[in-house]
Amino acid sequence: MNLNSIRWKLTLGYVGIFSLLLLLLGLFAVFGFSRELVLQQDELLVQEARNTTKNILEGNKSEVLAAKSAEFGWIALDRDGDVMDRNQTTTSLGLPSEGLFRETLKGEEIAVATVQGANGDARVVSMPMYESGEMVGVMQYARSLRRVQQTVGELVLVLLPLGLGALGLAAVGGLYMAGRAVRPVREAFDRQRAFIADASHELKTPLTLVRVDTEVLQSNLEDPDDRELADEVLAETDRMDVILSDLLTMARLDANVLDVARKPFDLSYLIKEEAERFNLRASRKGVRLEVRAPDELLASGDPARTRQILAALLDNALRFTPSGGSVEVSAREQDGRVEAIVSDTGSGIPPEHLTRIFERFYRAEAAPGGADVGGTGIGLAIAKGLARAQEGDLEAKNAKDGGAVFRLKLPCG
Repeated sequence: MNLNSIRWKLTLGYVGIFSLLLLLLGLFAVFGFSRELVLQQDELLVQEARNTTKNILEGNKSEVLAAKSAEFGWIALDRDGDVMDRNQTTTSLGLPSEGLFRETLKGEEIAVATVQGANGDARVVSMPMYESGEMVGVMQYARSLRRVQQTVGELVLVLLPLGLGALGLAAVGGLYMAGRAVRPVREAFDRQRAFIADASHELKTPLTLVRVDTEVLQSNLEDPDDRELADEVLAETDRMDVILSDLLTMARLDANVLDVARKPFDLSYLIKEEAERFNLRASRKGVRLEVRAPDELLASGDPARTRQILAALLDNALRFTPSGGSVEVSAREQDGRVEAIVSDTGSGIPPEHLTRIFERFYRAEAAPGGADVGGTGIGLAIAKGLARAQEGDLEAKNAKDGGAVFRLKLPCG
């Protein structure tokens, strides 16, 4: 169990949710602020359009913003769409707007829209012009949206560093809270690991005594049935010893206190030796065991631990390969690393179990006929841990033509 990985995942989840909320809040603030600016501008344009209409129809001389700034522009159209009067900035602001003109004539009410001008977007107010109670034309008053866009951009530039700072604080706070959340799990895991290590170590001594006593007893037995019973006791003792050794190794891997050497060794030699050791077992089961490895292939790591990995992979392959099948062990150098590949012609790994094959105490009962293939379910988990302890890795997949393929990767020697 990698508690640091869990801690980081919790932190990333917290920061991700906080980022989403912050993004939504920022978008809401920016669009809300932008909308408010546009509404305020619309009110200003309506007032300016009314003042300009009075200046034209009633001969007033009210001062309008378009007389002082190139951001504003206006145009007065009669009911036929001909220009009655205008200022000099109408073209750059997209005036006249034919769509707004028709909409104002049809509804005889104020219409507002954003139009595309020569110098960018502009906000346009189109309102009917009345003289003596009769609609005589349309007044369109516009202002460039450049100032609004600049103001919104300034707001974004203010919110962006604030948001990044908030994310940084959220990451620190999330890491702290995730650490507190996994602390009880870490403590429980440490107690479990210590118990497994202590129990495995303490049980070794009485188990050894049981074996020694059984061997002494067996030497004095004459009845074949009694000797057979003693053989069974010795076999179960050996099996128990292997389980305890595996548990002790697993506990030391979890605690990062397992002694792992870092030195060059011949991977091809180890493969051939382990294959020779499993040859008798393969022959008894009717499985062909083949080795395809170069004369020498130097790897860097611990030869004893690598031998343990190969033994676990061969044991697993023979368990799941039916009589008449074959197991192949090959080696090669690939992408700057050396690889030992163990493949078999068994039934393969069910896809739904492929991601769990290296979990401790996991047992895939995929043998033909659904028979129980034995094992404790920690051999492959230990093998992967030993591979990573040597800065390598262990991967599993199904072959295209059936069977499972395990690939051990180690640094080059």
